[in-house]
Amino acid sequence: MSTAPDPEPRAPRPALVFDDPLDQQTSDDTDRGWGDRPAGDSAADLKRFLDEKPPHHL
Repeated sequence: MSTAPDPEPRAPRPALVFDDPLDQQTSDDTDRGWGDRPAGDSAADLKRFLDEKPPHHL
């Protein structure tokens, strides 16, 4: 009668989380998530505006 080797221990499975996902803050809940940038140089703002201006706004 031979004994089988012990199986290797498995990694623990992630626990189920039943928290309310609406209680967690997402990136769009912050000013940064809406594309707001920190206060900066007005010349850089003008350059960005001109670079991103649609062609029909010439």
